[in-house]
Amino acid sequence: MQSIVIRFGRLGDMLLLAPLMSRLHRGYGDPCVLLGTGPWSTDLYAVHPDVARVVQVTARHRPLALSPQRWQMLQVLRAHRDAAVHVCETEPRALAKIRRMLVLANVGPRRCVFVSDMPALPDEHWVERLLRCGGRPPPAYADAWRSPMLPDDSAPRLYLRENDRNVRDAWLRARGWRGEPVWLVQPYNRRSIRWNGPRDAADDDKAWPARNWIAVLRALRADHADARIVLCGAPNEAPLLDAIAAGARMDKLDVSARGVPLRRLMALCEMAAGMLSVDTGPAHVAAAIGCPLVVLFGAQSPRVWGPRSPTGSAVIALGGLPQRSRVAEIAPEEVAAALHDLPAREPELPHAA
Repeated sequence: MQSIVIRFGRLGDMLLLAPLMSRLHRGYGDPCVLLGTGPWSTDLYAVHPDVARVVQVTARHRPLALSPQRWQMLQVLRAHRDAAVHVCETEPRALAKIRRMLVLANVGPRRCVFVSDMPALPDEHWVERLLRCGGRPPPAYADAWRSPMLPDDSAPRLYLRENDRNVRDAWLRARGWRGEPVWLVQPYNRRSIRWNGPRDAADDDKAWPARNWIAVLRALRADHADARIVLCGAPNEAPLLDAIAAGARMDKLDVSARGVPLRRLMALCEMAAGMLSVDTGPAHVAAAIGCPLVVLFGAQSPRVWGPRSPTGSAVIALGGLPQRSRVAEIAPEEVAAALHDLPAREPELPHAA
């Protein structure tokens, strides 16, 4: 029996569903149907063994009457009349829309599990909360549930296609790559840019001054003289990344904001020597692929939201509650030292023609 998992979250939120969907796959015997938000969910879970299908909306707060994608979700719920439904949303506004959609699809409460029905425990990581609160059958399907014999994954896993690697290699070679180690740097997050331009640093707990990024890039170059460094980000962050690159004034430094869709970022993480990132979705992607990582936290706790690696690759978290509430409180020297001490991964780099 397939189960349906619903979450209207950001990239990192959607990725942290993976351990739960692994348990549900084993518990019910079939991979899950994921109703989520995009544009990342479909690409994130392509060829994933625990996900049979993804239906995503691009605007999670758009009214049902104005969202053909949410009408498609409604049809999926109606078509899967015998499926257990696991609702992993906790944000009140999105949760209210999901409950309305379940009523319209005639999905009764005995078919549903809501993570929000059980409060979080102190310092409980989100993965553990999902497994504890959402990783059980609803009352109507208790007899269909097979208790998984294997232990739960405590970290998300992602899967690549060979074509993802081929596209990545061609992209790198077009930028002059000749097989040298690659480092990834993610300076910004979804809150960095508003509709009318860059957000004021005082209004963004994850903001770090460009001069700090430049100082750390120079320290990274001093430790890895031959490495190619890739500044990652969304298209609307490109001007900010260009400014950092201009200030750093170094060779083998690429800005990727205009040319790295999610699957290519995943493939880059697979072969990168390491990554530095603020607390944002790509940091979780890097950890899930096994890329050694230093991640900078602002007003969130690393104990609750820290990226996790299924391969045992290093994840060093700096900042975050309860000691610090802004990334700006982290000194560049502290970050440079963490990068210097980051346990290395020696990936088998693909051949560069």
